[in-house]
Amino acid sequence: MTIRLVLADDHVLVRQGLRKLLESAGFVVAGEATDGREAVRLVHIENPDLAVIDIGMPQFNGLNAALELTRSHPHVRLIVLTQHDESQYVSEAFRCGVKGYVLKSQAARDLVRAIESVSRGEVYPSPGVASAVAEACASPGDGVDGLSVRERQVLQLIAEGTSTKDIGVQLGISAKTVESHRSKLMRKLDIHDTAGLVRYAIRRGVTQP
Repeated sequence: MTIRLVLADDHVLVRQGLRKLLESAGFVVAGEATDGREAVRLVHIENPDLAVIDIGMPQFNGLNAALELTRSHPHVRLIVLTQHDESQYVSEAFRCGVKGYVLKSQAARDLVRAIESVSRGEVYPSPGVASAVAEACASPGDGVDGLSVRERQVLQLIAEGTSTKDIGVQLGISAKTVESHRSKLMRKLDIHDTAGLVRYAIRRGVTQP
């Protein structure tokens, strides 16, 4: 059976190259997304077998998308495609429910293999991130510290320097609700200032420095 998938990356040239690679391998690209929010919407619409998602997307990154899709569409298998080989990104990705982790530098060699492996129900890490995968498996606790998808989204926007007003506009909520989310984040994470939230977000791979 032909594998149908959705691609999510905020760089159009990357998506074009990936589409060409995957279609030449016999896969069907059912849709392309420029950020995590659009990726979630496309999965709702297209109901693909698999989604390939970049981590480093603005506003709603690949990890937030993976966490939401794991909860809403558990049958859709997820692969992240990223430049990051740091352990915090790898561990957080697998804790968010992804089954494959492919480095962009190795995509031409590894992505097709990853899709085939993940479609068979296997876990596929790119060579070079095995130690981080082992760490994630050895510490399978709640890697997102009990945060909701909305709280992670607010955390990412705070860490990206977005103002309270602009966060509200982007998420369709009031400034008061944004401040409520900020307060809950600080309480849950035992962090007492915005700078601490930013450091936490970077450390946990919610955003990039």
